[in-house]
Amino acid sequence: MIGTLNALVDLIEHDTAGEPDVAAFARRHGTTEYHLRRMFSALAGMPLSEYVRRRRMTVAAAELTAGAPSILDVAVRHGYGSTEAFGRAFRAVHGIGPADARRDGGPLRTQPMLRFRLSVEGSAPMHVTITPLPELVLAGHAARVPLLHTGVNPRIQEHIAAIPPEEHARLKELSDAEPGGILAVTADVEPDAPEGTELTYLHGVALLPTTPVPDDLDALRVDAGPWAVFSADGPFPETLQNLWAATATEWFPSNPWRLRPGPSIVRYREFTGSSAAFELWLPVESA
Repeated sequence: MIGTLNALVDLIEHDTAGEPDVAAFARRHGTTEYHLRRMFSALAGMPLSEYVRRRRMTVAAAELTAGAPSILDVAVRHGYGSTEAFGRAFRAVHGIGPADARRDGGPLRTQPMLRFRLSVEGSAPMHVTITPLPELVLAGHAARVPLLHTGVNPRIQEHIAAIPPEEHARLKELSDAEPGGILAVTADVEPDAPEGTELTYLHGVALLPTTPVPDDLDALRVDAGPWAVFSADGPFPETLQNLWAATATEWFPSNPWRLRPGPSIVRYREFTGSSAAFELWLPVESA
């Protein structure tokens, strides 16, 4: 995976005039666009689309400050049909317009070329089980919330707090499939969505496909397939967020599995003060 990501970076460097064909690139390298974008975002700390935009504007700024005779020429060379569209993209990255950059030389916010390297990690074992599941339905109370990478998500907290205690008991009674118990489900997340993007959060349970879903509940149907189940415990939410990062930096690069489209599920086994014991369920397929 490290070599594939570096090859993708090289592809971006050789063509700053348009969006790379990530789907075709992924097929040539024996992976999927979904998995590639998820791994890039997790390891680079930014979506692939954002990196492409920053690199394109970094190269464009270098051409302008080096004395490019025409802003329109630079705009066209980097895939823009007008100086207006190019100017908006340029200002979004650098905070100044192309004419200002050509005249004053900056200040500019440059994006260095990324290079992924394998570091020696994994001194602590990761507790993971590959569990095949049939088709299931996730039913509960859903809300649209922003994607946050660190800290507690206040919108999720508000959503859960608004659910009456007796409703939690009803949901537990409904649960009749694995993973059992009350679940925290995140869905509808683009593979390289930037922080702040809205996603669907569902507080609910897993049901068999044949189990009737009450009319007052939201439902997500999930395809059959294998799941990687990671177990951990410690301070919440730091331990969960660190585990998410470790799946990308340690587990997926060293195991013959890749992410497949689908929701992620957290099953909490125990909450004690600010600590939690939990399982992180990720849908996977053989790489």
